[in-house]
Amino acid sequence: MRAGVLILGGTGEARRLAETLAREPRLRVISSLAGRVRDPKLPRGEVRVGGFGGPDAMADWLREQGISAVVDATHPFAERITASAVRATSAAGVPLLVLRRPGWREEPGDDWHWTASLPEAAARLPTLGRRAFLTTGRQGLPAFAGLDDLWFLIRTVDPPEPPLPSRFRLLLDRGPYTLDSELSLMREHRVDLLVTKDSGGTMTMPKLTAARELGLPVVVVRRPALPDVPTAGTVEQALAWLDGLLHLDERVKIRERAPHRRR
Repeated sequence: MRAGVLILGGTGEARRLAETLAREPRLRVISSLAGRVRDPKLPRGEVRVGGFGGPDAMADWLREQGISAVVDATHPFAERITASAVRATSAAGVPLLVLRRPGWREEPGDDWHWTASLPEAAARLPTLGRRAFLTTGRQGLPAFAGLDDLWFLIRTVDPPEPPLPSRFRLLLDRGPYTLDSELSLMREHRVDLLVTKDSGGTMTMPKLTAARELGLPVVVVRRPALPDVPTAGTVEQALAWLDGLLHLDERVKIRERAPHRRR
């Protein structure tokens, strides 16, 4: 019987992990997507879409499917999914690893303003600019709905639902982006402020470089704290953790520093 690995996905790291694990004939790899994106990029292997119905239902599903390990490779701000996974795997007695790519780091010339939440970010905007490029995702837009004196360029993958800011232009687009395109976009719309979450990765990083070159302030929302479970920053580290549990085929193993536990 093949061992089951559940990947809570939606990120590039999740797709890479599924692609690599698919080389292991002794594994059944299942990727679970939340279903919040209308046309998601599907990973290789089995895919399920939608929630589990809460931690208890997820624990039951893990038992029924014979899951031997869970890798939470969701977005760094998907804290509810992560909290549910922690509870479910604990109840089912299934090992859990949280895979999170490293966050972004300030570089010389950056003018970053860190905040703990989207409402705090919204409160900071009037002191920093009047035409904001908002790249925090569609679900967090209500936090900015009351800023009637500001104009927003809002970029999301799927159309957002109200409430929304009163003055805005909506741009539906999906990365990766280039530095030239980000510079052109910011100049065209006379943006004087960038708002983002600390998502990390290279796909959307050009907006930060563009803001640096244009001398724009950037409001950055900090990530939620990780739970006290094993964590990894790369797909290679996640594979090393899985190898320790499941003894992967040599075609799958990629050696790197092992995952660490949050303290």
